[in-house]
Amino acid sequence: MTNFSDLSLDSRLLRAISKLGYKEATLVQENTIPLALSGKDILAQARTGSGKTSAYCLPVIQKIILSKELLPSNSKERNNVRAIILVPTRELADQVHKHIKELTIYLPDITSINISSGEQSQINSLLSEKPDIIVVTPSRMLKQFELKNVELNEAFESFVIDEADLIVSFGYDEDLRKILNYLPNLYQSYLLSATVDADVNALKQIVLRNPAVLTLKDEEPESKLTQYYYRCTDKEKFLHVYFLFKLKVEPFGSHKTLIFVNDIDRCYRLKLFLEQFGIRSCVLNSELPVQSRIHAVEEFNRGMYNYLIATDEAGDIKGKSKTQNPKKNEKKKSGKKKSDNEYGVSRGIDFQNVKAVINFDFPESQTSYMHRVGRTARGVGNEGFSLSFINTDNKVNDQEEKVFKEVEEHFESVNQQLLPFEIDKNAIEGFRYRVEDGIRAVTRVAVREARIKELKSEIITSEKLKAHFEDNPKDLQALRHDKALHTARVQAHMKHVPDYLLPDSVDGEKIKSQAGPQKVYFKKQRYNPHRRNQKKKSNPLTSFSYMQ
Repeated sequence: MTNFSDLSLDSRLLRAISKLGYKEATLVQENTIPLALSGKDILAQARTGSGKTSAYCLPVIQKIILSKELLPSNSKERNNVRAIILVPTRELADQVHKHIKELTIYLPDITSINISSGEQSQINSLLSEKPDIIVVTPSRMLKQFELKNVELNEAFESFVIDEADLIVSFGYDEDLRKILNYLPNLYQSYLLSATVDADVNALKQIVLRNPAVLTLKDEEPESKLTQYYYRCTDKEKFLHVYFLFKLKVEPFGSHKTLIFVNDIDRCYRLKLFLEQFGIRSCVLNSELPVQSRIHAVEEFNRGMYNYLIATDEAGDIKGKSKTQNPKKNEKKKSGKKKSDNEYGVSRGIDFQNVKAVINFDFPESQTSYMHRVGRTARGVGNEGFSLSFINTDNKVNDQEEKVFKEVEEHFESVNQQLLPFEIDKNAIEGFRYRVEDGIRAVTRVAVREARIKELKSEIITSEKLKAHFEDNPKDLQALRHDKALHTARVQAHMKHVPDYLLPDSVDGEKIKSQAGPQKVYFKKQRYNPHRRNQKKKSNPLTSFSYMQ
């Protein structure tokens, strides 16, 4: 391992790195940074979580420091756009921008902005300041070029495309080609990706000039990810998730858990179902405003709530199963409502300390499966678990089995196994009637109302209070994204598990504490002024007299 002090970085950068707690450079960082500082174009392939963001941010910032040192302090040339960083999603743009802010904490002369979201008037104001670094999605960057809000000159030094394979799979390749027409002739390019396929190679041909190609794999003893699968009907998925969460079954119910579903309706259906039993969860989907999504991820990372239900609508557009029926996909697409095409959670987003991932709905491709389970067991020595439900209902069974076979074959090729999840069926059978009651309560109308209610609430929070929260960041922390929606009928007794239903191995007191103190509800009687004069109806059982 190489120490950061050996990589020819500015002392102020080294101080910021030390503050972040980084001690030694990762494999991708120690290989990329020296080549980048020498002026070479870079094509780096490394797995998610390997430190790719710092691998390009550090040399980009270092080059800006050196360029500005050559200019007088009062020179107008100091204010110029020197670097553009393209990322596939708004959530990732926010994370990259925050990381740049952390690295430049002792460099007040270096400015950076994130224009992947926000009103055009705000973006115009930010761009007028001519920041050194712009973090943005491809479609937003192209729009600013077309509006002539950004004009680059010879001061422009670095052009970065992060998660290049995902950018291409999201259909941004045409936007990228147009963006290249607005760039000057001389600049350094970076292309970073978890995978390099034919599309990324095609992008390499038009973006990079004689690049240094790095294919890096960290040497780790063995995978710390344990993967399980379980075959059951769609209704039984709800039963098993209830059992895992309510009884806090290790490791899926007792730690931070990501639950993936395939569409927004399923997202709210599962949330409303869990509400029936007093289990709080947060949702993340493309309908929500971008600021709300970012805040939800931040709060989940801070440990404000343990269960996050995320839709993987994008999945991997070009990574569909080899055996998938294209006609079936066309029907699905035609029925979908328009949502944010710059949304994505199965890739890029840095979910921290996630112990478990549950594929409530099995992913539509092997690639999507890999990215989902990659949200856990991140970092050296961190243990993680995944559980994937395979639907045995006839309508979807064939397709899910085909994708599962592809996943299984992939992991067998790297000497890893997917294990069948073992659960005591007798232990969960007693909960079946309660779960069926909960499923019946979550109607289509309740799901639709929940979507509308959540969306209205988040829009009000995201837009009207935006300025207030900028001035009062502590108030933002008080917001909770796991509040109950209450659009489905909730029966009070469902929140508590009777002792006679608990398996012997489960601590009953622990379960009761999860739902909070039990309450007794009394029905209030309305005042009726004529009640005193009303004659009580006679009870035939008490007024009956036996005549001899």
